[in-house]
Amino acid sequence: MKVLLGIGGSEDSIRALERTVERADAAGDSLTVAVVENPNASLDRAEVDARVRDVLAETGVDADVRRVEGDPGSRIVDIAESEGFDQIVLGGGETSPMGKIKIGGIAEFVLLNSHVTVTLVR
Repeated sequence: MKVLLGIGGSEDSIRALERTVERADAAGDSLTVAVVENPNASLDRAEVDARVRDVLAETGVDADVRRVEGDPGSRIVDIAESEGFDQIVLGGGETSPMGKIKIGGIAEFVLLNSHVTVTLVR
């Protein structure tokens, strides 16, 4: 399976990174990691790049890592559709005290606009 992981530096995207790399390793998926700018993230892009490289090195998974410029949601959708990805993986947000899922603007945009299957990792 050809998988595109969008990561912007939030805690949920780091969880998505770790789980997606594990799955790619176990399933033999072809993985591309798109590092996007997320103004609401706790990590900056250099820290995200370093974390991605560390996780990939720990597991030995070979993945294409790209820095993606422009609007994160629309760029992830464009890349997935134009390059024939089978799946987009994103961090799935957090659970509110009332038990409802709160997802960020990037994930919401991708969910509403992608014709490619989207998986949210929580």
